[in-house]
Amino acid sequence: MLGIPRRYGHFVFAVIQSGMTSAIAAAIASAPFLDDSTFVIHWLGSWLVAWTVMAPIVLLAAPIIRRLVLALTIVSEPD
Repeated sequence: MLGIPRRYGHFVFAVIQSGMTSAIAAAIASAPFLDDSTFVIHWLGSWLVAWTVMAPIVLLAAPIIRRLVLALTIVSEPD
């Protein structure tokens, strides 16, 4: 393991989550290039652009989303 201190977990989460999300979205957007045998080139290019844009957005949005989820949900009592 890398041994990244837990206090940087928010940044690690943002990098992993934005990387996965943008990779999937880029693959879907690049699907028309499967026939041209240029899928990988288009996918990599669009993924890098998407990841560059999404990582800072996830870093900024994640705390807001967590607070919103806490406001919208309740702790249920065990049955």
